[in-house]
Amino acid sequence: MSPVTKERADGSVRPSRYRALQPGALIWLTVVWVALWGDLSVANVVSGAALAALICFVFPLPPVRMRLRVRPLHLLWLVLRFLVDVVVASAEVAWKVLTLRGAPRNAVVEVNLRTPSDFVLTVVGELTSLVPGSIVVEARRSSHTLFLHVLDARDEAGVERMRQATYELERRVVLAFGAETEPVDLPATGKERP
Repeated sequence: MSPVTKERADGSVRPSRYRALQPGALIWLTVVWVALWGDLSVANVVSGAALAALICFVFPLPPVRMRLRVRPLHLLWLVLRFLVDVVVASAEVAWKVLTLRGAPRNAVVEVNLRTPSDFVLTVVGELTSLVPGSIVVEARRSSHTLFLHVLDARDEAGVERMRQATYELERRVVLAFGAETEPVDLPATGKERP
């Protein structure tokens, strides 16, 4: 999502500041406040709502408008495949740690995602970081690029396998959430069957 801009009198452009109270943010911040106090009382709810309104005015955020269309079967496949990936990667990392002689050959892999969606970039980055053996070291919103640190990538084939695994994860995320996450060019791999 690109920031909304306003043009100044001198012709320069600056990001727009949002002063509208967003009901979702107000409710969420109030719930967090009450949870932190651990006491559901009228005073806590009122003070939490007042603090939430103050936070929204002092630290305004652009409204988040995501038109997602959750596809339950694809979402189930995304979750199941993620759980399998975590278990398999955990076993692989444990085996490498126990049998590795010398220092592992790690790599930083650049993956240019094919979907121009900040939501997809975030979800793919989070899911990739949660799988043992890889972590996102940088995410570039401007080009929808992830830089992944990969454990024990010995050659170009290992790097390419990680890149393809990330593209397949991106495809599963797009299939699970649809709507505005639809890709510009996301060819079918033939491997994804929910």
